[in-house]
Amino acid sequence: MAQSGAQQKRESVIDENLKRVYEEALEEAVPDRFKDLLAALKEQEQGKGPSE
Repeated sequence: MAQSGAQQKRESVIDENLKRVYEEALEEAVPDRFKDLLAALKEQEQGKGPSE
């Protein structure tokens, strides 16, 4: 089924906006509290012996 020009234009605008939001999300820094949590989990994991 062929799309109208207006429908194609709307989809193009939506596509561009989604790409922009995705790119902005990729550029965001990881919050410090997540970094702290990851460090704590890593320490906890290293504290376990290979037998556990």
